[in-house]
Amino acid sequence: MKVLSVASEAVPLVKTGGLADVAGALPGAVAQHGVAMTTLLPGYPSVLKALPRARTVHSWDSLLGTSARLLSGKLGEHPLLVLDAPALYDREGSPYSDAAGRDWDDNWRRFAALGRAAADIAGGAIVKRGKPQGFDLVHAHDWQAAMAPAYLHFAPLGTEAVPSVVTIHNMAFQGWFDRKAFAQMGLPASAWTMHGVEYHDGVGMLKAGLACAAAVTTVSPTYAREIRTGTFGMGLEGLIIARGNAVSGILNGIDIDRWNPGRDKALAETYTWRTLERRLANKRALEAEFGLDEDDGPLFIAVTRLTWQKGMDVIPQVLDHLVGLGGRLALLGSGDPEIERALFEGAARHQGRVAIRLGYDEDLSHRMQGGGDAILVPSRFEPCGLTQLYGLAYGCIPVVSRTGGLADTVIDANPAALAAGCATGIQHDGVSHDALSAALTRAAQLYRQGEVWHRVQKNAMKCDFSWTASGKAYADLYRSLIA
Repeated sequence: MKVLSVASEAVPLVKTGGLADVAGALPGAVAQHGVAMTTLLPGYPSVLKALPRARTVHSWDSLLGTSARLLSGKLGEHPLLVLDAPALYDREGSPYSDAAGRDWDDNWRRFAALGRAAADIAGGAIVKRGKPQGFDLVHAHDWQAAMAPAYLHFAPLGTEAVPSVVTIHNMAFQGWFDRKAFAQMGLPASAWTMHGVEYHDGVGMLKAGLACAAAVTTVSPTYAREIRTGTFGMGLEGLIIARGNAVSGILNGIDIDRWNPGRDKALAETYTWRTLERRLANKRALEAEFGLDEDDGPLFIAVTRLTWQKGMDVIPQVLDHLVGLGGRLALLGSGDPEIERALFEGAARHQGRVAIRLGYDEDLSHRMQGGGDAILVPSRFEPCGLTQLYGLAYGCIPVVSRTGGLADTVIDANPAALAAGCATGIQHDGVSHDALSAALTRAAQLYRQGEVWHRVQKNAMKCDFSWTASGKAYADLYRSLIA
C-alpha cells in the first residue's frame, strides 16, 4: 500500500511544533504494518540544504502561476519528495511568517500549490520507465496540506479517485483567506460551495479538506469528541458532526529512540526506571544551568509556547504559590510579549527560585525533562500534546489540565489510582489560578512522599507511548478506505 503523506514540516528537516514530530515519525510507524509512505514537503531553504544530491523527478511550467520542480530524496530511511518552487518557499523566516512574525501574504498560494502538487503526484504525475507512479491514498496534515483532498475531489489529474485522510493537529489554525484567492487556485466553479472550499465568503483550506476527505482524524480520541462542541470546534463543529463516523481520534506516539533517558546523550547522567537514583545528577545540572538554588524541593519545568491556549498566562499568577510550596520553576519558551514580561517580573521577584529562557533549544528540552521533577502543561485545549509524553518517558511527572490528549495520556494520582498502582501524573479541571494552585499543592505533597512519588515515576516510565499501536491504527484506517 503506497501512501503519500503531505505536511508543511517534518523532523529532522524543519520544525516549528509537534506536527513536525508526527510527520517525521509516521513513515516508520506504518512501515511495519505494510504501508510504504512517501512524505511531501515544501522546498524551504533548510530542506533543500539537507538534500544536496536530490534528483528532479517532475516539473511544472505553471503550478498556480509559478514554475516548480519535484525533487526526490530521503527522510531518514523513507522516501521524500520536495516541492522546489523558489518563488514560494525560498525566503528567510519561519515556514509561515517573516522574521518579524507576520504571516506571508501569499500563504494561500504557497500551500494551495502544495495541495495541487500532492493531488498531481497521487494521480500519477511522476512517470518512471513510461509508467505513472501514483499512490493509493493521500494523508494530509493540517490546513497547510488540506487542499490536497479538495483538488483530488474537484480537479483530479488521474481518472481513478484516490481517497484521502485529513489529520487535524490543531483546529485553531484553519487557513482562511479572502475569496479573491479562489479565482487563482485552478478549481472549477463547482468547488465554490458550502460542500467545497467556500467558508464565510472566503477560502477555508482546512474546511475544504474536512469536507472532501474520505476520513478525518484528530491526534487523540478525546479531542475528536471535543471538536464536536462549540467550545473546541472553532466554528467547524457543525461540519465535524455532519461527518459522523468518518471522524475519529488516533493518539500520537513519540520517537522512543530520540526520547529515551537510558541513552540520551544530552543528559548529564542516563537512567531507567530501575535506576531512578541516577536522575538526581540531572536535577543538579539543570539547577546550575538555570542559576536556581540547589535544594531538595520539587523542581517544576515548562517547555512550551507562551500562549493563551497553553495556559501560560496563568503561570505568572501562581509563581508566589509555587515558591511558597518550596518549589522552583525552570521555563523554556517564547510567544506572547505580555506573558513573557509577566514571567520575567516573577523571576526578578524570586531570584534563585524562578528562571526563564526565551526561545527553543532541543537539547535543553531533553535536559529539562531529565532533570525536572514535574512538567506543567495547563493547556485550555490540547489536541494531543507531546511534552507530557516526553515527561512520562523521563519520569518528569506531568501536571496537566483535563482536556484532549492530556486527559487520554495521564492517569490522575487520585486515591483510587494510587491504591491500584496505576497513577502517572496529576490532572486538574479548568485553567485558573485556583485550579493550578491546587494541582501544584497536590504535586508538592506527593513529592514529599518519596516512595509514593517514585512509584508514580516508575509507572510513568513504564508506559508505552511508542508509535506501535498508533501506526497500526493508521494502517488499518488506510486499508478500510482503499478496500
